[in-house]
Amino acid sequence: MIVYIAMATGFILILMGLYGALSNPNIIRMIVSFTVANTGTNVVLVAVGYMPGRTAPILDSAVPVADAARRIIDPVPQALVLTAIVIGLGITALMLAYAYKLFMTKHTLDISKYTELKW
Repeated sequence: MIVYIAMATGFILILMGLYGALSNPNIIRMIVSFTVANTGTNVVLVAVGYMPGRTAPILDSAVPVADAARRIIDPVPQALVLTAIVIGLGITALMLAYAYKLFMTKHTLDISKYTELKW
């Protein structure tokens, strides 16, 4: 049950982020919307990797080696989400630096004012 709630929450965050990125003319709001969509993707990946009734992938006296395949959670989705969080943070910082440079150049963050590359 909790997996479905987490997946629904993740998909709602993704849709909210995409809507915000496509409907806002402000560059900062677009960056925040992309960050919300990235968070939703991470929530969906964690929900996909969750298996009820299983324990952490630590082999000790609580989980014998013979039963490890049936009783532990696969740590790969969690590692992928951790990597995605770090990459998302770097991309957000790069987008914010680019938005700052655009603001210093044009003195506005409205994307409709940047028309130099339009056909």
